[in-house]
Amino acid sequence: MEWTDIRVTVAQKDAELAEAAATMIAEGGIYIEDYSDIEQQVAEIAHVDLIEPELLEKPRDVVIIHIYLEPGAQPAETLAAIEARMEAAGIAYTVETEGVEQEDWQNGWRKYYHPLEIGRRLAVVPSWQEYDTDRVKLLLDPGLAFGTGGHETTGLCMEALDELVQGGERMLDIGTGSGILAIAALKLGAASAEGVDIDPVAVRTAVENAALNGVESRFRGLVGDLSDQASGTYQIVTANIVANAIISLSPAVPGLLADGGHFIASGIIDTRADEVEAALKAAGLAVKERKEKRGWVCFVCTAA
Repeated sequence: MEWTDIRVTVAQKDAELAEAAATMIAEGGIYIEDYSDIEQQVAEIAHVDLIEPELLEKPRDVVIIHIYLEPGAQPAETLAAIEARMEAAGIAYTVETEGVEQEDWQNGWRKYYHPLEIGRRLAVVPSWQEYDTDRVKLLLDPGLAFGTGGHETTGLCMEALDELVQGGERMLDIGTGSGILAIAALKLGAASAEGVDIDPVAVRTAVENAALNGVESRFRGLVGDLSDQASGTYQIVTANIVANAIISLSPAVPGLLADGGHFIASGIIDTRADEVEAALKAAGLAVKERKEKRGWVCFVCTAA
């Protein structure tokens, strides 16, 4: 079945009025593209896989409102209503229409994900694709959670795991998202892993991905924050989040590390790397390695 996607573009200053008008018109669904404060949004949501480069390139001075019309609906009527409401409000706008298959609307994001080879041993493969490889294959369906391996920060963490996991480790992943780091550790030979996230949707997705990879018996998905859910000590702790969150949690990390354990901290834009490194050292951690890729930094630490 084909839906109709009507895209209304307005200036950022008119966004609130335009969104209100569109909400009154929409019947089948509405979606807002607004990238004006994307950095702030990321800073407030600690578990995300940060900002994909293509999102950073989106225009910040406009808002795009998608109005989805069900099959059989008359676009002409909706277009007339848009024109009337926008003109009455004095809002300058442009409008485009496009047919969208319902399946494409729901699953169109899948076309952006492809198999990735990371480090010496790992390959991240979307669950709906075939990929022949001798590497350790990690099947992934990110769903509505973040973490695919495609972003530099996740890739840096996985490279560090590839180097550190020898087998038998207990691992904690803070801000687990899709569960990609915990599952990667398990498939590389870790004995057990816990993935903690404040978002229950992310935890559910992580649990489903663990099952998809046959490691569900060694993975625990936990909803909550670090202080509520961490238990005992771990040989490996990962946190692919954001600089502010790493700075906040760093004092708790030494108490989570077993003797000889490692903390992998990523999600750090290079302009804040020195600030994060200072906080890690102040918390009693020793930075053993600093990995960098295209403006992002990952620290591999041990207890000092």
